[in-house]
Amino acid sequence: MTMGRPPKEISVSAADRAQLVSIARSKSLPAGLVQRAQMVLLMADGIANNVIAERFGVSRPTVSMWRRRYHERGIEGLRNDLKSGRPRTIDEERIAQLIRTTLRSRPKGETHWSRRSLAAATGMSVTTVHRYLTMFGLQPHRSKTFKLSTDPLFIEKVRDVVGLYLNPPTNALVLCVDEKTQVQALQRTQPVLPMGLGYVEGVTHDYIRHGTTTLFAALDVANGSVISQCKPRHRHQEFLAFLRHIEAQVPEHLDVHLIVDNYSTHKHAKVRAWIARRPRFHVHLTPTYASWLNQVERWFGLITQKAIRRGSFASVTELKRKINEFVEHYNEHPKPFMWTATTESILAKIERLCKVSSGTGH
Repeated sequence: MTMGRPPKEISVSAADRAQLVSIARSKSLPAGLVQRAQMVLLMADGIANNVIAERFGVSRPTVSMWRRRYHERGIEGLRNDLKSGRPRTIDEERIAQLIRTTLRSRPKGETHWSRRSLAAATGMSVTTVHRYLTMFGLQPHRSKTFKLSTDPLFIEKVRDVVGLYLNPPTNALVLCVDEKTQVQALQRTQPVLPMGLGYVEGVTHDYIRHGTTTLFAALDVANGSVISQCKPRHRHQEFLAFLRHIEAQVPEHLDVHLIVDNYSTHKHAKVRAWIARRPRFHVHLTPTYASWLNQVERWFGLITQKAIRRGSFASVTELKRKINEFVEHYNEHPKPFMWTATTESILAKIERLCKVSSGTGH
């Protein structure tokens, strides 16, 4: 195979390489730019122009052109010729005004902007407004809930729990424990319409209630497996019974670190007494209003999405059987959740949220 002339050496700095790798892996940037970044990375590794041209299905002069443009102008040189169509008719000031209107104001008598109301307020078309909102990642029609913790020991508890995630103790099991209460056995009033070509699965909006169960779960942080039980209520008696179930499941030579929230059931006097009589059990409380710190909440989201929300159950017994089937199947191939946040990064984010919240006058 003819390798062609040795390519002119191209020097890529560490900063440029990091940016090029980010561009090369992007799923949202223009395909042309992504391809050019991939080419430059190969050039930096000493791959010949003809090999690169064959790999990407382009001509050798094209590869040579982008090698030259990167050599002359760096990454900015790869952005040439990406624009097509007629020149932009919306100037920078009008775009800035759209962004300021979206971020700093509200339509009169309403809680949030829509594309149509923004178009009316700025004189742009609905399509143009949508394009720039998407470009800047603005979604005024959406919101999400949050609650900042008021726990006086917030920092200490965060350090404690995050420490267990990032540096788990040896000869010990770290379990995230909680209960999903009031899981309803809902039976749809008519049979499900199966999914078909061109239409989604259909379920009736109304249903018959057949009662509820409480799902107790303990997620093993190390391997992702789950210990679970369904119980009719969620008092301290049921929680104690679940702790005994955990005790029976965990080998005696291992310590057990339980991460739980501040629900009164978890701190009941009889629960504390049971824990005190078992030196290998250690309880770690999450801060108030910080359920996001307990990884089992993410698992509750999975079982809700995959086994409960769209199900139809003729009885609580059937609901419990379906839950147990899901857990059994899940534990055949468990996957732990990858926790990467450090205490410092969490505290920095909380600080930013506090500043933003105080800036709104609350």
